[in-house]
Amino acid sequence: MSARMLWLLSACCFASMASMRVCDSLLPSLQAEFGVNMGRAALAISGFALAYGLTQLVFGPLGDRFGKVRVIALTTLACTVGNLGAALSVHMGQLVAARVLSGAAAAGIVPLTMAWIGDTVPYERRQEILARLLGATVFGMIAGQWLGALLADAAAWRISFASLALIYLVAGLFVLREVNSSDMTGKSAPGRFEYRAFEVLAIPWARTVLLVTFIEGSLAFSALSFIPTYLHGTLELPMSRAGAIVALYGVGGLTYSRCARLLVRRLGEANLARLGGACLAVSYGGLALLNTWWLALPACFMAGFGFYALHNTLQTHATQMAPSVRGTAVSLFSCFLFFGQSIGVACAAWFIDRFSAPPVFIGCAFGLFLVAVVFSSLVSRQTAQLARS
Repeated sequence: MSARMLWLLSACCFASMASMRVCDSLLPSLQAEFGVNMGRAALAISGFALAYGLTQLVFGPLGDRFGKVRVIALTTLACTVGNLGAALSVHMGQLVAARVLSGAAAAGIVPLTMAWIGDTVPYERRQEILARLLGATVFGMIAGQWLGALLADAAAWRISFASLALIYLVAGLFVLREVNSSDMTGKSAPGRFEYRAFEVLAIPWARTVLLVTFIEGSLAFSALSFIPTYLHGTLELPMSRAGAIVALYGVGGLTYSRCARLLVRRLGEANLARLGGACLAVSYGGLALLNTWWLALPACFMAGFGFYALHNTLQTHATQMAPSVRGTAVSLFSCFLFFGQSIGVACAAWFIDRFSAPPVFIGCAFGLFLVAVVFSSLVSRQTAQLARS
């Protein structure tokens, strides 16, 4: 594995996650600029997310066929065009179209980077390296939300998109230069695109990992998405402060990424998954019962740490569940996570509109702990079977 290439690909992943979250803090600016309501302005977020989810399965087979790093370089450069278009938008429709292009292109960056790591890093070190990549993606999410707001307040909202376009351009060109100067395209898998997903789904362990990922995404994000509104409505915190508290979720994820190497060596995969589930159960359960705002600080931090401890274990197995078509397998993994998140958030919103948020937090806490315990047992069994064979 090339450390330089890993750094460059991490920069691409940072920009991908930053662009996913940048509009969260720009909605008031977009409303004022284009004279639209909140629902119309929010299309800048939902358009990106929908395109990101729907195009996941396109880039996995493309990466398997033409080389993962080459496809990452080209999609990164395509994101440059999308963000530049957003920065130059003169009406809301143009901005939404630019965001859809950005989302569709960004879908090819993180999953294929994970697949490239799977191709080039021995399994014993893979979780550690994936955790380093995770740190880049989490930092990108935090930067997208915070720096987007800071740039909008200090200068103009267009600067946020222009800055992302510059990062994408530089990172994409450097990655493309590395591809053209060396043989770093990754493995190429023959065969027709439409059969590769079925090849992954034919593997029992792959189906298990994908199902657990779907459930994890539906439970973890359905709780996370409503924490700011819950803190605002229950404890009467300003939304700015509630958002800052929830940003500790990302700080928890970054902390895990720095501790991952030690934790994997000390605990092993199964126990690490159990630790993640326990942290999620305590944090979301605590949020359901809190009566003062400062208790939300450790709860959000612990939720981020626990989620990424569990999710990083799932990521590692996703890179190994179908080595011959790894790009397609990891894209399926991301696709299941995305659709689990979409369905979970929709169900939680329906419930909260009619009842309240605490039962959702408690249900997610119990469900995530159960998922972690069951998955850790399955990991132990899978490891034992591989050792015997």
